[in-house]
Amino acid sequence: MNTPKVSEHIVKWLKNYAIKAGVNGFVVGVSGGIDSAVTSTLCAKTGLTTLCVELPIHQAANQVNRANEHIKQLKERYSNVNEIEVNLTSTFENFKTVVPKIKVSDKTNLALANTRARLRMTTLYYFAGLHGLLVAGTGNKVEDFGVGFYTKYGDGGVDLSPIADLVKSEVYALAAHLNVPTSIQNAQPTDGLFGDSRTDEDQIGASYDELEWAMKMKNIGKKESDFTNRELEVFNIYNRLNRINQHKMIPIPVCEIPSNLK
Repeated sequence: MNTPKVSEHIVKWLKNYAIKAGVNGFVVGVSGGIDSAVTSTLCAKTGLTTLCVELPIHQAANQVNRANEHIKQLKERYSNVNEIEVNLTSTFENFKTVVPKIKVSDKTNLALANTRARLRMTTLYYFAGLHGLLVAGTGNKVEDFGVGFYTKYGDGGVDLSPIADLVKSEVYALAAHLNVPTSIQNAQPTDGLFGDSRTDEDQIGASYDELEWAMKMKNIGKKESDFTNRELEVFNIYNRLNRINQHKMIPIPVCEIPSNLK
């Protein structure tokens, strides 16, 4: 990948899109992770208003610290960057008190994790509406189009996706080129939605390098019979997640009414 040229291309694309849309710039949820750091930096490089929003909900201190480090660095480098923190912990806790109480299970925990992401999306759009900004998505290609590792109408609820055609290794290459803080480049990827130390790999069962490999194998038409041992395991993980998360990746089904019934 020609990293400098890719960076320039995305920045130009972002700026042109915003100008044509008649908006002032971008709002980005900054988590302390690599994807949001790269996305916010690319937005900042457009010269348009870039609002970095921290949205902690029982967030681990190391994630908050990385986010703060990144935003501080961005503000020192780009005068068009602003920041705001909205601690949604009390909002999240209040939500749990007003919905019917049910027995705690894996399904409950997953539903609450997705609720965190959707509360954050709602907040980002609040600021987007206030300031005339676009919500910039932070998903990469493996997450968005491979295994569907994101929350529908949560971090998947965005106006545009500047890095969604890049696999994770390419995002890391961009991060190095853009001088994203080393602490973020070296951190284990995590969605931070469960309030514990679990990483993306813990949840998925495979690393992003492995998932990139599986995505490539799937795209060139490889089958389960072509692999054994760990390769087969990873290939099956990828295929299963790709299959069950198609509802996130395809357009919302519309019931089309036959013309003779109208």
